[in-house]
Amino acid sequence: MPASKSDSKKKTSKIAPQARTVSAEERHNMIAEAAYYLAEQRSLQDAVTDWLAAEKEIDKRLAKGN
Repeated sequence: MPASKSDSKKKTSKIAPQARTVSAEERHNMIAEAAYYLAEQRSLQDAVTDWLAAEKEIDKRLAKGN
């Protein structure tokens, strides 16, 4: 018996998104922007900590394909 359209949709919905390839410059710019917003929320107190937190978040998002 052939698979129905709903069966094929179920199969494709389980496929994980592919990680997006970005250049080193794009990644750096993404981290810089995220770090700025983190620092702004904390009154620009600790830029290094905010950069490292932003770097971790961006790398996590890139690995997930967002």
